[in-house]
Amino acid sequence: MNYELFNRTLLSTTNQEERIHFARKHFFHGIPFVFKDREDQYFEFRSKIARQFNLNFGEVFIVGSAKFGFSYIKGTEFSYESDIDVVLVNEQLFEHFYQKISEYQYQMDRFHHTISLDEKKQYNKFLRYLVKGWMRPDLLPYSFQIEILKKEWFNFFNSISNGKSEVGNYEVKAGLYKGYYYLEKYYMNGIEGYYNKRKMEIVGG
Repeated sequence: MNYELFNRTLLSTTNQEERIHFARKHFFHGIPFVFKDREDQYFEFRSKIARQFNLNFGEVFIVGSAKFGFSYIKGTEFSYESDIDVVLVNEQLFEHFYQKISEYQYQMDRFHHTISLDEKKQYNKFLRYLVKGWMRPDLLPYSFQIEILKKEWFNFFNSISNGKSEVGNYEVKAGLYKGYYYLEKYYMNGIEGYYNKRKMEIVGG
């Protein structure tokens, strides 16, 4: 599927149920563009991540431009400068990291840790994602990343980035959803917004 076909297919849907079907089929199913004609390598890549975090194989997804070969939001093609966006979907793993972050927050409340104003703004953004069931470690203040997630999260994804895994010479970044409901809800919200925007452009154009 290319960018033009993506838009035509999405815009041909007539209700939300059809768009849910569209998202499930094209966002969460099939071989990603970055692994085109390399199905076995995709299997090994997903399995490696699943083993690291003790997940079910089906709880690891590649999303974004690496999945489609383009960014439907930006209208740009996947390139060597692009990142590989991975999402993990598991409530136990989510709770594991949530407890660590919660404890760190209590330490902040007791003034055992402080963060800068810029970090505070970033942390507030992290929290806006968190209440939607999506944990984005890259948005945590740097001190959080170092003390809580560096060994368990960032070191691992660095170890499979930039030519050190089946995916190739790309940086691998990852987020964590509490459950499939939150994953689908987030992407459906984005799809509905994009669909309505494109429809408005057609009407206005």
